[in-house]
Amino acid sequence: MKVPVWCMTPHRGACLHRFFDTCPISPSGRYLALFGMPFENRLNAPGDLGHVVLIDLQTGEERVVAQTAGWEPQLGANLNWGIDDHHLYFNDVDCQTWEPQLVQLDPLRGTSERTKGGVYHVSPDGRFAAAASLEKMIRTQIGYGVLIPREKIGQNIGAPEDDGLYVTNLNTGERRLVLSLAEAARYIPELDGGDLDDWELYGFHAKWSPQSDRLIFTIRRFPRHGAMRFNLLSSDDPKQQIRYDVLTLRPDGTEVCNAVPARHWEPGGHHINWFPHGKKLSMNLGGFANELRFVQVAAHGDDLKLMHADAIGSGHPTVYPGERNVLTDAYAGEPVAFEDDTVPLRWVDLQSGRERCLARIGVRTEPQPNNALRVDPHPAWDRSWRYVVFNGVAPGENTRRVFLADLESVVNSSDQ
Repeated sequence: MKVPVWCMTPHRGACLHRFFDTCPISPSGRYLALFGMPFENRLNAPGDLGHVVLIDLQTGEERVVAQTAGWEPQLGANLNWGIDDHHLYFNDVDCQTWEPQLVQLDPLRGTSERTKGGVYHVSPDGRFAAAASLEKMIRTQIGYGVLIPREKIGQNIGAPEDDGLYVTNLNTGERRLVLSLAEAARYIPELDGGDLDDWELYGFHAKWSPQSDRLIFTIRRFPRHGAMRFNLLSSDDPKQQIRYDVLTLRPDGTEVCNAVPARHWEPGGHHINWFPHGKKLSMNLGGFANELRFVQVAAHGDDLKLMHADAIGSGHPTVYPGERNVLTDAYAGEPVAFEDDTVPLRWVDLQSGRERCLARIGVRTEPQPNNALRVDPHPAWDRSWRYVVFNGVAPGENTRRVFLADLESVVNSSDQ
């Protein structure tokens, strides 16, 4: 280790924090909200209950504050903090009606409220939650939404008017469809004016800018063949290849643009994120000597370019304030990963191209019967831009835990 690292879950295995774009530490800095899987050796089924775990960072106390059926193994129940420590949001499913629900929990008092729909990402100002249809996300990829019986999951033939990006007012509980898939299709060059019935379209990532004034909404589509299909990201059939488009828009559904059209994704790529100032997007993109590179693009779709010509892209990158450095991890199969089921926590200098491995993170549990059960570190900054929370497997163990690294010496170094 090049930086101090602490295990946040020494007494509890099978835990994960949400994602690389969300701080799992409460607004006051006192609590850590995590998801506890009930098992790690199989995928969950509809109705299986996981746990919302609250850790007091002052006392070390761990306690389960809620149970939920609204989870999958990559992002758990999509836990998001709201405006303060009394507002914690996550997904659940009504197992009588099989409707996804958004839960607002006060983890300190134990009270909660529920509305329909669910949450993918809460705006940094704590006012709104955004999400696509979480139960349909499994059609393109397992791991990120909520599970209901497959026969109850709707099929999007073409681009429907009644599905798309939803925004919930967390003060009133009002939920609005701010951008339908039918409207979104107008911003996808291959679809505008074409026969939409040749495709199935589904929403996936919904990400607020740090300033809460703009959203990323990713559209995934694949050729329609009639049959009900699921998890097409894992399909080897080239005829079922998923196409990706990344839209940005205002929270009221206006000022829509296609920032990263599907043609840019053809050589490969993943993990769009906002720059800290909210004016540009970062991602990994392929096509550079058969390798990924870190790229940036304006939020309105202009000026797509490399961040550095030689720095290899990987994992889940976040641009540090000042735009000189990127923090990221890696997938076990990427070139920068090690060959012992560990991956680096990478600190990349975008001026020189040099990088430091700050830690080696274990990412394998056994058995792993499905790729959706992989352990992704998802390194996420706290609000002070000093600490980073990540998932991992400790040496000699066979369970996922959550860790915290102190990067003060790194961000304050002369390289910065």
